[in-house]
Amino acid sequence: MTRVKRGYTARRRRKKIRLFASTFIGAHSRLTRTTTQQRMRALVSSHRDRSRKKRDFRCLWITRINAVTREDRLFYSYSLFMHNLYNRQLLLNRKILAQIALSNKNCFDILSNKIINQKEKKKTNQIKEF
Repeated sequence: MTRVKRGYTARRRRKKIRLFASTFIGAHSRLTRTTTQQRMRALVSSHRDRSRKKRDFRCLWITRINAVTREDRLFYSYSLFMHNLYNRQLLLNRKILAQIALSNKNCFDILSNKIINQKEKKKTNQIKEF
């Protein structure tokens, strides 16, 4: 039987997979079968964690806003703060609010005091009507 020389297609494919897995440890970077398995697993993890990253950051922003709203004022929580924000139609997203809370606390205090004062004014107006 004559000798058959294979083409370079399979070698190129394997080389591409090995380049992707070059930072993996042990056999995961050297053996073709385990390399392809690890590559699929890595791609699945990266796809899953892109949406998880969004979730984690939103959770972090909410925690920061809640911490700042509870700091000085008694019985004032994140949920009340956000509810009052939307009632006043001050549409600021959580990322911006968290940045304001961390970097410029005076501005955040002014914002929250404005919301609280408007709420108290409405209550006094309702009492006067009766």
